[in-house]
Amino acid sequence: MAAFYEEKVLAVHHWTDSLFSFTCTRDPTFRFKSGQFSMIGLMIDDRPLLRAYSMVSGHWEETLEFLSIKVADGPLTSRLQHIRPGDPVLIGRKPVGTLLAETLLPGRTLYMLGTGTGLAPFMSLIKDPDTYEPFERVVLVHGCRTVGELAYQEQITRELHAHELLGEFARDKLVYYPTVTREPFIHQGRVTDLMFSGKLQADLGLDPVERAHDRVMLCGSPGLLADYGAWFEQGGWVEGTNTRQGEYVIEKAFVEK
Repeated sequence: MAAFYEEKVLAVHHWTDSLFSFTCTRDPTFRFKSGQFSMIGLMIDDRPLLRAYSMVSGHWEETLEFLSIKVADGPLTSRLQHIRPGDPVLIGRKPVGTLLAETLLPGRTLYMLGTGTGLAPFMSLIKDPDTYEPFERVVLVHGCRTVGELAYQEQITRELHAHELLGEFARDKLVYYPTVTREPFIHQGRVTDLMFSGKLQADLGLDPVERAHDRVMLCGSPGLLADYGAWFEQGGWVEGTNTRQGEYVIEKAFVEK
């Protein structure tokens, strides 16, 4: 157990029949950077059952928050979806990940492209003033199947704007673009189709994406990452790492999950 903290669930929110989030206590010694993930899970038959989850919470918040799908036969999520306030959860002591603002070169527009629970690390990043500093604007794109799966809309569009410390950054630089694929909505279509066709940029009154000026962060489905991986390679984009700044960065930890 030395590799984990045992924390207590404080609240659980079920967004849909297939999506939920929860908050838990946070050990004062647990430190992470905005956009990182950690291994979290439960003790099952006296053994830890763990999966990688990005922190939704800001690095400065006193509690931790996570966003998760529900999978009926999933080894962890079939159990995790039933947690209640007061239940114990395990949090890995060593957060890691590549979705860090510091891995990117400064630029004009930062595009954060997430599908499903791939929104989670971006929620943490938009709560960090350091995310906004190198860019003129930050565009958060969240693609889901249904409107109900567009988690945290209220927090993004209202609460963040009213926040005492983050409100100025959010009002001046943050642009939110939610889109769904299976229901009528103000924006409809796959994230890749909307970006590659230029419709997303046209909807927002932005110039076409250019390697010289724009930066991209990706976290989501294997299809999203594969499509963009090929696009980046064809365009000669340089991938950022923890040791070298680049023009885009992809979180690969969840691709095979």
